[in-house]
Amino acid sequence: MGTETPAIEMTGLTKRYDDTTAVSDVTTTIDAGTVYGFLGPNGAGKTTTMKMLTTLVRPTSGTAHVAGNPITDRESVTPHIGYLPEEPPLYEELSGREQLEYVAGLRELPTDEATDRIERMLERFDLDEDADKRIADYSKGMRQKVGVIQAVLHRPAVAFLDEPTSGLDPRAARTMRDTIAELADQEMTIFLSTHILPVVAELADEVGVIHGGELVAEGHPDKLAAEAEAGAGGTLEDAFLEITQDPEEAAPRAE
Repeated sequence: MGTETPAIEMTGLTKRYDDTTAVSDVTTTIDAGTVYGFLGPNGAGKTTTMKMLTTLVRPTSGTAHVAGNPITDRESVTPHIGYLPEEPPLYEELSGREQLEYVAGLRELPTDEATDRIERMLERFDLDEDADKRIADYSKGMRQKVGVIQAVLHRPAVAFLDEPTSGLDPRAARTMRDTIAELADQEMTIFLSTHILPVVAELADEVGVIHGGELVAEGHPDKLAAEAEAGAGGTLEDAFLEITQDPEEAAPRAE
């Protein structure tokens, strides 16, 4: 990427809650246009890290920049990011279309441009026929689609997606994966957190594994898979399970 400003830089990023360290000394750099798969067991620190990077939680120590802006300056960061949390923030009394129009207004998108983007994304995710129904009547999968659309509607420099395929049927999940790949091709950086490892293996340019609050492994999915005990025949799942296995849980090797 040359001298381009990295999409995300973290240096010693740490978050403590009283005597509990949720994230410890995370340091990494993510280039623009990268799909970065962020993996870890439940409670590993994934959500806390994403909340710090999206300015929702202040770090205890360390620094981070998103699109060149310090995460301690919320007003400079938020115009450049989109965020899909595990439970999308939606107004149930609105229709899907009204929700997206509301978000477009908050992002100050020109009306014609917003209308065009909304219509195209609704059609892409097979929501066009249900766009004027109340979100209260939407299934989990439909809510997830609206959540993803509103996260990327303004074409942010960095999109943070937490379990974007959750609740989607196979066809919609395929559309989601295709959309993520296309956004990355357009130089949008995707910070992708999911438990569905084949999605990460398919899409990610780089993978980071967090365990016990620490970034314990990083690299291309194929590289991590090849370094697992299974060797050349290994998968990203093999690597993930090996990397995140606690020593006391490891089975003894046969002599």
